[in-house]
Parts: sequence; structure tokens; C-alpha cells
Amino acid sequence: MSQLSLDAEQLYGQLLRGVRGLLATLNGPVCLAGVPSGGAWLAERLQRDLGLDGAPGVVSSSMHRDDFGRRGLSLSAQTQLPFDVDGATVLLVDDVLYTGRTLRAVINELFDYGRPACIKLAVLVDRGGRELPIQADVCAATVSLPEQQTLELARADDGRLSFVVENKKEA
Repeated sequence: MSQLSLDAEQLYGQLLRGVRGLLATLNGPVCLAGVPSGGAWLAERLQRDLGLDGAPGVVSSSMHRDDFGRRGLSLSAQTQLPFDVDGATVLLVDDVLYTGRTLRAVINELFDYGRPACIKLAVLVDRGGRELPIQADVCAATVSLPEQQTLELARADDGRLSFVVENKKEA
């Protein structure tokens, strides 16, 4: 099997260009919200690099996961939204889109805080394998990985991004 080589920093540049293009097509202000942890890191960086005011939000999937009974409550960051969700255009940001189940849970959580006018999705990598009809409006790369592997974004102390590919742990 060949080693997957993805340059997360290069892909971030592509994501930034794609998000700029998407924002140009939307009316009014857009509120960014990231999915912990990789998506939150990306949302922070996008907020800064796009020169947007304020801080991005964080939207947790833990309370709405369809595997909550099996996994329990995860220790991921809790939802923090420094903006009013009602009537807002929200750009959800995530590192890796796979089955779509995490994004379904995140959207349910977002609706617990209000009714947005519009939700868009930007992801660094789409790895296919969708189980739900969710797709990104902006995607920097599409990759194919075996089902038994995971792909996660990592962030160094200096803020540089990289990817970690691991084999899933047996239950």
C-alpha cells in the first residue's frame, strides 16, 4: 500500500481561497463555526486570515451523536457561539468529511441555539464514504482511504498543520 502524503498547510491555502470565493457569493455577514478539534483550529485561522471581526464559534457534536449510547459523552470542546444563530449565515468548518454523521449532529446542535438563515460547509479533506446526504460547499482535497484507517488534522505548538493517518483501534 502506498503512503498517503497530504500537505495540510498547502491544502489550507486552497481552503482559504475557496472560502473567499464562497463568501463573495453570499449576502451579508457570515459567522464561522468550527467542529472540534481540527475544524475549530481551521475556523480560528480562517477568521484571522479573512480579516473577519470577532471570534469564530465552536459547535460540538457530542450531545447529538447517533452512537451516543455506545460511545458516551466525548471529552471534546463544548459548543460556544459568540453570535446570534437566528437568521445568521453560518459557515461550518471541519477538517475531514467522511460519513456525514458528525456534521448531522453538529447541525442538530446548531439548531438548539436558533434557526440560521443558511448553513454552508467548508472542509479541508473529503474522504468519501458518505452515509448521509451531506456535501461540502468548499473542499480543498478529496482522498480515498481504506475504511480501517482514520485521517485527523494535527496542530503543532507553532500552529502549523499536518495530517495523521492511523489504523482504527479494535473495539
